[in-house]
Amino acid sequence: MDILVLVLVLALAAANGANDVPKGVATLAGAGEAKIKTAIAWGTVTTAVGCLVSLHFANKMTALFSKGIVSASPTNSFAAAVLLGTAAWIALATWRGLPVSTTHALTGSLLGAGALFASSAVQWSVLLVKVVQPLLLSVVIAWAISAALSAAGRGIARRRAQRVPQPLPDPDPVLVNAGAAEPQVHRAAAPAPAAGAEQAGAGRMSPVSIAHWATSGLTSFARGMNDAPKIVAIGSFALVSGMTTTHLLVAVTLAMAVGGLLVGRRVAERMANDVIKMTHVEGFTANLTTAALVGVGAFQGLPMSTTQVSIGAISGTAGADLSRIKKKTVRDFAVAWLVTPPFSAAVAAVAYLLLR
Repeated sequence: MDILVLVLVLALAAANGANDVPKGVATLAGAGEAKIKTAIAWGTVTTAVGCLVSLHFANKMTALFSKGIVSASPTNSFAAAVLLGTAAWIALATWRGLPVSTTHALTGSLLGAGALFASSAVQWSVLLVKVVQPLLLSVVIAWAISAALSAAGRGIARRRAQRVPQPLPDPDPVLVNAGAAEPQVHRAAAPAPAAGAEQAGAGRMSPVSIAHWATSGLTSFARGMNDAPKIVAIGSFALVSGMTTTHLLVAVTLAMAVGGLLVGRRVAERMANDVIKMTHVEGFTANLTTAALVGVGAFQGLPMSTTQVSIGAISGTAGADLSRIKKKTVRDFAVAWLVTPPFSAAVAAVAYLLLR
């Protein structure tokens, strides 16, 4: 059974990578800064760093998902059921190109299997304060911060445009030449720029582009810190003989990377192209908001959903101009988020009945 638990942990990590790696870097593709393949590669590397760092800085998160929601001592069958319920939904959603929350799915699976395993050990008060409230509030906060930053950025851009002197219109050649007694003197055209002069600076990245890449990397880093401890916490219920938590974390990190690189394109395309058409500044703003909130949540043991924070921040860049947001896409995402906990709970409960 220990081997089965390990296989399921790696399967969940791969599914998580496929669904979650794109969330931090989709804005790069959406703003035209990078191809989706390049963006995913950047997200994979920075996520892996966040996963490895989480071993030392995310102890609160590990404790919450190992004992905080279901306090009873777990069994192998319970761990396997939780992993099956979570991985099944994440894989299905990824196949459909829907960005969903591993945190939601994992919580639903813990409750579904936990109700049968040890119903009296389910910590409902902890669930409300440390899981439900952070998940709901983080979306609203992400939207508000992103909207405020985007509005400030647009205001600065307008003021700069107003300060730039406008060129005078060219004189009408008919009026200039009317009644001219002397022959017209034609001025020589300004010399064209040397060949390749434009290309010489074309490869240089603007400060906004650099900031966009940096914040997308920080978002993926924070996501790795947020998600890896949750998966490791469930896998640690049944470690294979000779395997330590550190070994398991490294294996989870590698599985996430493989999942993101091989299957991450589906979700990346939906988030990059089907939510809102954004600029570099808006992409930078959305990533800065997401990285800050998810990073703080990881350090404080508050399991924020990178999915919802990211979508909230991306939508917030539109501010009050809701016409820019593709409502059908947001509706599809919202339905998937609502289905996540009950679907995972049902699969985990059935799995536990079959495995116990």
